[in-house]
Amino acid sequence: MRGVFLDVDTIDLGDLDLGSLFATLPEWTPYPRTTAAEVKRRIRDADVVISNKVLLDRDTLLAAENLKLLCIAATGTNNIDIDTACANNISVCNVTGYATASVVEHVFAQLLILNRRLYAYRDAVAQGRWQQAGVFCLLDFPIRELNGLKLGIIGYGELGRAVARMGEAFGMHVLVAERADATPRPGRVPLKILLTESHVVSLHCPLTDATRNLIGAAEIGLMRRDALLINTARGGIVDEGALLHALQTGRIAGAAMDVLSEEPPRHGNPLLEASMPNLVITPHIAWASINSRQRLIDEITRNIQAWLAGSARNLVCP
Repeated sequence: MRGVFLDVDTIDLGDLDLGSLFATLPEWTPYPRTTAAEVKRRIRDADVVISNKVLLDRDTLLAAENLKLLCIAATGTNNIDIDTACANNISVCNVTGYATASVVEHVFAQLLILNRRLYAYRDAVAQGRWQQAGVFCLLDFPIRELNGLKLGIIGYGELGRAVARMGEAFGMHVLVAERADATPRPGRVPLKILLTESHVVSLHCPLTDATRNLIGAAEIGLMRRDALLINTARGGIVDEGALLHALQTGRIAGAAMDVLSEEPPRHGNPLLEASMPNLVITPHIAWASINSRQRLIDEITRNIQAWLAGSARNLVCP
């Protein structure tokens, strides 16, 4: 059997152990990256394919006549035509839970930078203002504690629950958004109430037709003026133009975006063109600790081993 890994460079920079993964099959061909023009040729004779961000649409999957197992090197399935895979007896496995600790740490790193206004104090020291101060500390930028604030969670899966637990450890009061089409459940609140009451809103839902631009001008308009918006989910969930306007006009206090609507943002982005200290943008790295990336490789390995043994796990498409 032959395996192909289409985009190794999206996970490994030479700092991970891939030995067990490449021992699962007699033959593996790893590619650093794969373009749309290359993908059909590269998977044409493969039995097993690993892909993180390469788009595998209907035509591509139908051209891979030997393909039996498709391993998504991620949780989300939006880059794969799942219906075509299922209709053509291609098993599809994903990986969940591998990045939880990494994402939670990133959420609170972003949150603490904004909430404690570390950006402002860093700049003040760089400008020499502390050195010239008349007292031992600067109190120019009021700091509030997380303790007692309301943390709104939108998307209450593995990551949302973990962020909620960490928020509670900081003494925050957690609000969880109910889905718009769901029967009201205990412990959940309508999105409008969550946006109105939360001091911090953290996004952890998938990008779907229902969640695209979920946080737009109207939703931001409901938020507190001292609220912070954190997005480590998907860029398309937030209307970036509306967010920029809200930050420029002081409609909300700050935002941290680890994801944008286009990645990499080769065609520009309004948030990247802005220069605001209360906007933190990181390049989709919330998940990317060494520990998290190694767990991802190890889970893909287990998925392949289980499939070979006839007891497939983490099936998206049986």
